[in-house]
Amino acid sequence: MNHIARKSGLAAMALTMSLGLAACGGDEEASTGSDTSASESTSEEPVEEETEEPAEEETEEPAADAGAETFGAGCSAIPADGAASFNGMATEPVATAASANPLLETLVAAVTEAGLVDTLNSAEAITVFAPTNDAFAKIPADAMKGVMADKELLTKILTNHVVEGQLDPESVVGKQKSLAGGTLNVKGSGEEFTVTSKGTKMSAVLCGNVPTANATVYIVDTVLMP
Repeated sequence: MNHIARKSGLAAMALTMSLGLAACGGDEEASTGSDTSASESTSEEPVEEETEEPAEEETEEPAADAGAETFGAGCSAIPADGAASFNGMATEPVATAASANPLLETLVAAVTEAGLVDTLNSAEAITVFAPTNDAFAKIPADAMKGVMADKELLTKILTNHVVEGQLDPESVVGKQKSLAGGTLNVKGSGEEFTVTSKGTKMSAVLCGNVPTANATVYIVDTVLMP
């Protein structure tokens, strides 16, 4: 009996020790696995976050100054903005551009009366010597009334103010043949220019080299009779 009891005790002790060793082995494996995972996690290189560069702001370019190359004391009378300004007139054909300018109301009325609006607007490249309202006011009222009533004469007078080509200040100097068949004699340099036509007094250029979509305009202070 004692012998059996001693064997049973030894067996139980062996079983207990076996379970204990197994448990220790499991803890070591778990610990080793945990350490390995931590090591692998630590060894990974940090991920760099992508940063978006700020978008460049679009800036509007300033509008071109259509009056930059104009000259003459009369240019100060041109409005700074709107349809009658240099920038406004530069985008329209010449007759339309003139219709927006308060200095040229009488000229526009005469051009309309003669039926030349479409002719001037559709011309590819011309130079126009444009008399102001005050220039037309120099003509006696009765004479002006007669001219406005005579379409053929009115057309001849108006086309005497037009020459072919868009002429800059250097090119316009000299004798220019008008569309009416007359000769215009242009003199000057810098900001002082004059133009004469046979049988008329010399006319001063008040504001020159004014751009429109299809013409270069020289605003003058006297009507140029053929």
